[in-house]
Amino acid sequence: MTETISQEAAASARQAPSRDIGEFLASRGGPFYRLQTQLRLLHENSLRAGQRAVLFVVLAWGVPFLLGLPRSFSLDRGQGAYLADLSVWSKFFIGIGAFVLAEQQVEIGLRAKLRQLVFAPIVAPTSIARAASIVTLALRRRDLWAAEFICLILAIVASVLSYENFQTLPASSWAVEHLPEGNRITVAGWWSICFSLPLFVFLFTRGVWRHLVWAQLLRGIARLDLRLVANHPDGKAGLGFLARYPNTYVLFVFGMSCAIAAQLAKHFINQEVSATTLSVVMAGWLIVVLAFFAYPLSAFTPPLTRLKENGLMVLGAQATRFYRLAERKTIGRNVMANQAPEPDGEIADPSKLYDANAKLSTVLISRAAVVPVAAAALIPFAIAALTKLPYKEVFSVLKKLLLL
Repeated sequence: MTETISQEAAASARQAPSRDIGEFLASRGGPFYRLQTQLRLLHENSLRAGQRAVLFVVLAWGVPFLLGLPRSFSLDRGQGAYLADLSVWSKFFIGIGAFVLAEQQVEIGLRAKLRQLVFAPIVAPTSIARAASIVTLALRRRDLWAAEFICLILAIVASVLSYENFQTLPASSWAVEHLPEGNRITVAGWWSICFSLPLFVFLFTRGVWRHLVWAQLLRGIARLDLRLVANHPDGKAGLGFLARYPNTYVLFVFGMSCAIAAQLAKHFINQEVSATTLSVVMAGWLIVVLAFFAYPLSAFTPPLTRLKENGLMVLGAQATRFYRLAERKTIGRNVMANQAPEPDGEIADPSKLYDANAKLSTVLISRAAVVPVAAAALIPFAIAALTKLPYKEVFSVLKKLLLL
């Protein structure tokens, strides 16, 4: 009886690190999370992303709208109307809402990817404890107060720049009144400077920081002993599920893309735009987005390359022995180097395994795996371009980039 209990305890101790690997909660922890918990905006067992998204959008977008009444109902872009300002919609409505909603999507997606590493199992048993320590380190980095303090500083810097920009606007708008003695910022403008824009920048930079934490976590996992299989049907040695992690960031990418595309649309208003220019801009932004996600995945290229090279070497040698044996059985001798001693025992045909090794991709990121996130990055730019270019030209550019 005592021996059985001891065995169960030992098994439980071995499983504990495995459970720890799957407990990386990307959207929790840190000062801002604790503040929201104290304000009862979320709970430890629920992010309440939908409710918080509505609340933050109301505070960031709705409050300036109310403060600007009755002028807020105007749709006259020439008068700088609130409802006609693309930056307001893209940052305070779509951007902030998307960033908050993305928290739950990201947390669920990344947690599932880590659990798959253990369930498959990809991480070798001898590396489970090290993998758990890598996750623990990532959790400490996620919770760093200094990181969120830097995010807050960047948000304040953005507010100062916004204030300077409002002071130099050449015409009146919902945010400023252009007077002979100088611009006077409206109440709605002050709210956007002090709350709406800082919240947008803070949520964005905080999301970027937490992705960098995840990136370092993945790069640490890539250095462990991994049980990779070259002939896995996913064509990526069993890591194909990791290659799809960028799609958990669809909402986050869409929110940021809307903000940038809105600024581009403002630039398009008084400029001639060609399909070539649009292609360059959209391709450049797509490269930035893909590089953002390729950074952590690139750490798996070295082990995949080693697997492919070693597999081809071992299987190539066996293929040589197998086909020399088949040659002797068929014609009674080997055409070349017939006198060399050769074992005549049965040798399995490695052709299928060799072909699988040869086709193994050593780069995890692929077009098929990132189409949703690529679409989220490009569609806002395509919508902005429709203000200046025919639908067919815009659609053609979008289609070409998504099919790259």
